[in-house]
Amino acid sequence: MLTAAQSAKKHWHEAKSWRKDSAMRIEVINTGTELLLGTTVNTHGAWFGQALFKLGLRVQRQSTVPDGDAIGDEIIAAIERSDAILITGGLGPTSDDITREIVAKILERDLIQDEHAVRTLKHFFASRGKEMAEVNLKQTYLPVGAEIMPNPNGTAPGIYVPPRIGKGCALFLLPGPPNEVYPMFENEVAPRLTALVGGESPQEFKELKFTGIGESELHQAVDAELDAVADLEYGYCARPGEVDCRLIGSELAVAEGDKILKQAYGEYCISDDGKNMAQIIIDLFEEDGHTLAIAESCTGGYVASRLTDEAGASAAFDQSVVTYSNASKTALLGVPAELIEEHGAVSREVAVAMAEGALDLSNDDYALAITGIAGPGGGTDEMPVGTVFIALAQYDHPTYVIRRLHRRNRKDFKFVVSQDALDMARRRMLEFSDLQDRF
Repeated sequence: MLTAAQSAKKHWHEAKSWRKDSAMRIEVINTGTELLLGTTVNTHGAWFGQALFKLGLRVQRQSTVPDGDAIGDEIIAAIERSDAILITGGLGPTSDDITREIVAKILERDLIQDEHAVRTLKHFFASRGKEMAEVNLKQTYLPVGAEIMPNPNGTAPGIYVPPRIGKGCALFLLPGPPNEVYPMFENEVAPRLTALVGGESPQEFKELKFTGIGESELHQAVDAELDAVADLEYGYCARPGEVDCRLIGSELAVAEGDKILKQAYGEYCISDDGKNMAQIIIDLFEEDGHTLAIAESCTGGYVASRLTDEAGASAAFDQSVVTYSNASKTALLGVPAELIEEHGAVSREVAVAMAEGALDLSNDDYALAITGIAGPGGGTDEMPVGTVFIALAQYDHPTYVIRRLHRRNRKDFKFVVSQDALDMARRRMLEFSDLQDRF
């Protein structure tokens, strides 16, 4: 059996005559009724997009179809508009796994059994001390002229249909489970695609993450300058508490786009290397040898959870306390009960007292505190639902506090508030200007 590299070399001459232009049109078809019912989460879209871009390739279209005849309809349409198709799912041994049969019918090719695939499948079961059901042999068939792509992580081998028999389109039939399809892509699909496109150098890609600024504000400020950069593709993606700006193009074009964005809103740019806010905070605190304590009320430990989701959190994050009730704020953080009575639990004064109490309790270098109204009830005209106060205490420095208003569902509220809190710490560590109240 040819390896992926050998197969790619074999079909090199094919690529030279088959390729119509410099932009390969790649489509991904995900099959499986469970994906459309929502019982199985489809993670392939993001993964394939990133993996292909590393090869200098882009997904032009992605679709999800149920098991059955819809698979054939989608493949027929995709062949007409694409140069390569990645098809996931439908290679198993059950009656609803019919992708290989559909492809063979579309290409008017007989299915033949691959003896090496038979031996590999039998060894797979024998090495695990299991008896192989006869129905599994269905997985060893492929259309005449196609090639088996080994699957050491499962029973369903992949199938490669080169463009010479794929009606001018290369087809890659892949298993559905991520732990099988992703290694197969790296080991079998990527080398073949690279040969088909002639090994072109990939474009540069950079994604800058911004927080504390809206998508429309960023777009209005920089679009004219970005438009003037030759060979630069750019776009935005807004998400709760963050706006991402992607830059694609030559190395020079991406560098110029990066310069424009940072000159306009450098203080708001939290990363340009894919790191999220929690990773950035951990890196900054570890670099300076400082530690952080947290006191949370309305976020219920969400800030601490985000930090501890990241490897290396112990180098920066020391301790957290969730003081959801007024009594706990007094008992655990030493917030005077009369202060709460006079100003309310959601107030500047209480946020400051919580942060300073957490600093005294922990002996850390910094302490963040959060108190607010997540809703949907509990708001007033003076303090509407979504109001939050965030305080940052530091030894030998005045405690800094901001007020925010985030009218969102409880889940999104907790995230954007955590983003605000961590951004306060980021700006303090980088000695940026203080944030302003925004409500």
